[in-house]
Amino acid sequence: MTRKAYHKELRELEKKLLNMGAMAVKAVEGSVEALSNNDIKAAKNIILNDHFINKERFDIEEECLLVIATQQPVATDLRSLAAILSVITDLERIADHAEGIAKICVMNNMKPLVKPLIDIPKMTEKAVNMLQECLTAFVERDIEAAKMICDEDDVVDDLYNQVYKECIMLMIDNPKVIEGATFLLWVAHNLERIADRVTNIAERVAFMVNGKMEELNTSNY
Repeated sequence: MTRKAYHKELRELEKKLLNMGAMAVKAVEGSVEALSNNDIKAAKNIILNDHFINKERFDIEEECLLVIATQQPVATDLRSLAAILSVITDLERIADHAEGIAKICVMNNMKPLVKPLIDIPKMTEKAVNMLQECLTAFVERDIEAAKMICDEDDVVDDLYNQVYKECIMLMIDNPKVIEGATFLLWVAHNLERIADRVTNIAERVAFMVNGKMEELNTSNY
């Protein structure tokens, strides 16, 4: 493989990573929409489609390992491939969290939600925006953007704490809603973890550019 062909392969891997990211975003948004609409059919489709995201991860991983084995890259190129391997793992986990939300929708079995979804959609929007911005930072090798994205994680944490407090109060006031309130807690927790996964990706952007393994998320949570 010539140097030109080698860098073309790296660009193709990044394109596949971005496609996987788009699949993860669709799963996250779709799972919360299904919950909001009590749409079990849509939720089941998200659960079934998780298989395709997993397959995408394995395909990209195989290609990365093949390039490493045959081209023996060093320095920046090796860090780029290592970063791709790490990022696709986080993207798969993000999709798993979306699948978890879809399963909660199915478990709720079309019963009315115990409270209107106010902060959960806000968490979804913020987490998805963070992910999209982070993938752009990855492609553009933008460390400063990656650091700013990590700072945004506190917004998601604050929203999660709000959902947590409201659900606990609902349980205290009316034990009959414990199951439903617990479902919403699980949803919020999945979204909070999605945002955490995005900060992992942001840290890989920094590693890819400067070779330093550092924690960019300085949240007090």
